[in-house]
Amino acid sequence: MKTLNIIGAGKVGKVLAKNFQRQQVFAIQQVLNRSLASASDAVAWLGAGQAVDGISQLQPADVTMLSVSDDQIASVCQQLVDAGLLKAGSLIFHCSGAKASTELQAARLAGAAIASVHPVRSFANVDLLAEQFAGTICSLEGDEAALAVLVPALQAMGAETVIIQADNKLLYHAGSVFASNYLVTLMEVALRTYQAAGIPADVAQKMAAPLARQTLENVFNLGTQAALTGPIARGDMQTVALQQTRLNDWDQQAGDLYQAFTQPTIDLAAARNSHSEK
Repeated sequence: MKTLNIIGAGKVGKVLAKNFQRQQVFAIQQVLNRSLASASDAVAWLGAGQAVDGISQLQPADVTMLSVSDDQIASVCQQLVDAGLLKAGSLIFHCSGAKASTELQAARLAGAAIASVHPVRSFANVDLLAEQFAGTICSLEGDEAALAVLVPALQAMGAETVIIQADNKLLYHAGSVFASNYLVTLMEVALRTYQAAGIPADVAQKMAAPLARQTLENVFNLGTQAALTGPIARGDMQTVALQQTRLNDWDQQAGDLYQAFTQPTIDLAAARNSHSEK
């Protein structure tokens, strides 16, 4: 097995490493986090590897995974190059959804193969995801030599792999932000709106949960056009205008969000109606 060093064994790094180890894809060699205590905790959770306290303690590995924050990728990569840890025959990849593999240009100049790997999943529950990683879609881009190693490695873990272009990385990741992060924010606004109308918090949860879950099921089973319901879908724009005014009076941020969604929803309803008339 190829050896693997992990720089930044947080949620994403630990889940990937656990599955690499379990499927005997890579052998975990060393783990470096911001503190030795954190690295030691990660090693204990993984059940493999050696915790180290700095880049100077790292030994060269066949593969290096950078699962650090986006703004650290380029600088940590440069430090690894300066330490002589990346050279011809080495492979290094990072796990950012927004940044392209070009952040690792220093490693490429040193002769290493570079790539980015982004698992399209929510990492809120690391223990659960580590056990249920199979079926996860992972997007990759980078050097052919790197992809030739990483694609089969991820597929051996049960992941579905999709190759994307580096130039599209930001746009691709924005889609994930809409589908996950901003969905959470939208539900927070929905729950606050219920409560502002006098609905107790626990009842608001019970009201919103089946509505949100069924809507998502409809989106993925029927498509967005067929899943759209509500006042705009019915053409009841007077209700929309009245709600807009009331939201503006209560909470301007909520009012702005409602307004931001209005025209795209009108367009979606129009597309549905146009399609049904054909």
